[in-house]
Parts: sequence; C-alpha cells; structure tokens
Amino acid sequence: MTNNQNDYPEVGELVVCRVSNVVDFGAFVELEEYGNKEGLIHISELASGWIKHIKDHVQEEQKVVCKVLEVNPKKQQINLSLKDVNEHQKRQKIQDWKNEQKAERWIEFVAEKTDSDKEKIKQKITNKTIDDYGGLMYPVFEEVALEGTTPLTKRGIDQELAETFEEIAKENVEIPYVDITGYLELKARNSNGVEKIKKSLKEGNKIEKDNAKIKISYIGAPYYRVKINAPDYKTAETILEEVTNKVLKKIEEQGGEGKFHREIEEAE
Repeated sequence: MTNNQNDYPEVGELVVCRVSNVVDFGAFVELEEYGNKEGLIHISELASGWIKHIKDHVQEEQKVVCKVLEVNPKKQQINLSLKDVNEHQKRQKIQDWKNEQKAERWIEFVAEKTDSDKEKIKQKITNKTIDDYGGLMYPVFEEVALEGTTPLTKRGIDQELAETFEEIAKENVEIPYVDITGYLELKARNSNGVEKIKKSLKEGNKIEKDNAKIKISYIGAPYYRVKINAPDYKTAETILEEVTNKVLKKIEEQGGEGKFHREIEEAE
C-alpha cells in the first residue's frame, strides 16, 4: 500500500524497509511505503540472542520487513523490530508490497485512458473498497480481472471507469489458478444405463461458479475423472464437492448407484 507522505505506520504493522545505515547500536532504515521516513532497528531487535557483528544480520541497501514497535510523530521517531517477523510473514509482506507497486502502475494506465487524475481515481476506488481491502489496490484489480465490472459498479463506481479498470486488469493481472481431481464410480445396470450416466454427468457440468472450469472425462468403466480448475484450493474443493453431489444424486434418482473417490488408487 502506498501511503500519503505525512502518514505514519501503526504499532504492530509490518513494513518494508531499506537499510540506509548500519551503526554500533543498530540499523537505520527508510520505510518504503511511508515516504521513506526513517526508522530505527535497535541492536536488541535485530535477532534473538547475543549479536557479535551487526552486519552479520543486516547490510546497507538490504530490503527487510520489520514490525512497528513504537511511533512518535512529534519526534519523527519510529522504532522497529526485525526479530519479531518470521519467514512466512516476510515473504507475504514482500509479495503484497510488490503487488501494490504493480497496482500503482496500473492506476496510472487507467488515469491515462480516462484522461483523469491518478490520485483522484485512487481515492475514489479506495473510499468504496476500504471496508473489504483496507486501502489495498491490487485485490481490487484481481477481483475485477476475475468478475468483470460488477465488483466496482455494485460499490457505486460509474460504468465507464469500471470498464477501463476491467480492461487494464485483464491485460495485467495473472490469476494463480489451481487444479484438483476426484473420481466418480457410476453404475446403471439396464438397457438405457449409458443414457442415465450421461444425464447424471450433465448435472455436474451445469454448475457455474467463481470463474472455475469443470471437466468430467471418461477413464474406463465405471470410472469418470472430475477435474476442477479454480482461483484457490478452498474454492476448488467446494466446487468439486458440489459437482459430485449433483451427479451422485441424479444417478440415484434414476435407480443407479455411484461413489466418489478422492484418489484413483481407491477407485481401482
């Protein structure tokens, strides 16, 4: 998130910093997201345990993720901790920061196409999405890339601006889709059994949800593969369950029988 030059971070917030000066008692850093305001990581907050050489832990020009311990705007003082940030938090924060930098460029593209002021556009979108995204812009572009103009128009953004956002989002956002697979075992023992199975599988293919793709394929009687391609694993698992339940319900309604198997080994 890019903040106003006069903003200060909140205590407990994770911030991306550039190490500007390493001294005997710690390291001075510049907060990338807060107008390069200066902060201090005291030696006691660099790492757990005794520190012999500070430069074994931080180097000048290094990018680090710190936790905000104290903020005093009157004294222009920001105290930070490096040791209180774990590797997962560090990776996630760096990724979020990089994503916001991308979003800043994309807002510039929107401003150019609409012949508008970048900051006014950003403020308008932020005001409408603050409750859902806390002022972050990348998730807005991501949602628009997935769902079109609806996420913006339903929040009161005019159609023309929303359409430009959609155009820029779809050109630039890479959605990290995931694949999961399950297997259906379907049986219908009579002369029109094949038709009953086809009707049952059609029920599963009717589902349209969360920009997911559903593919059901035959792999050898009586087994069928169900492949779900969705934006995340939670969504994919939910859709897989819904698809298989629809198919199994339909085959049973027609007097047939069916089972779901998560792995092919179980189905054989």
